[in-house]
Amino acid sequence: MKTLFYVLPGLAVIALAYWAYSENYATQQSLREVERLQAQIGRAHSDLTILRAEWAYLNRPERLRDLAEINFDRLGLLPLAPQQFADAAQIPYRGDSLGAPLDLDGVATVDSLGALQ
Repeated sequence: MKTLFYVLPGLAVIALAYWAYSENYATQQSLREVERLQAQIGRAHSDLTILRAEWAYLNRPERLRDLAEINFDRLGLLPLAPQQFADAAQIPYRGDSLGAPLDLDGVATVDSLGALQ
């Protein structure tokens, strides 16, 4: 019976040592994975910064204006003018009928009974 009391704690110590050893390796693997992911995130942030700078460089107004002038015969792009934008009164809102005809002022026409014409 004494030997059983000596063997069981010995087996428990061996089992716990194996568990601690495997947890140690799993933790080290997880730390390596986290370091790899952090390096990948750092590279992605660096790439994103470079792409934003390139986007800003390519979208310079003077460059786009020159490209529009060079390719006018193919694209037919014209500069924006204030007349190309609508007035706020011309925008249909939820209560309005979207298919209602508009008069010259851009307002839906309504007859005397309140029905849309």
